[in-house]
Amino acid sequence: MIETSEFPEARKPAYKLLIDFCEDIGTLKSSAQITEHYLAEELLGKQIVVIVNFPPKQIGPFMSECLVTGFYREDGVVLVSPDKPVPNGAKLG
Repeated sequence: MIETSEFPEARKPAYKLLIDFCEDIGTLKSSAQITEHYLAEELLGKQIVVIVNFPPKQIGPFMSECLVTGFYREDGVVLVSPDKPVPNGAKLG
């Protein structure tokens, strides 16, 4: 992630995210309800698993271009991320 910000217009607490994939895909925007476990600042530079072959989705005034993945727990969503660094935009296999 290269940019994070609060999303006050969202119905539930969320962040707006700008995610860098690589030269082939570029940067895409998304929104994620992950405020329970993550501060916006600590997400910068974090690699996560994202689905990019979804159609864009309007979320209030924001257009989400990809889907951030996570596991639901009673106390909020936990992001799916690689345990070792991988190239940005690497395909999940």
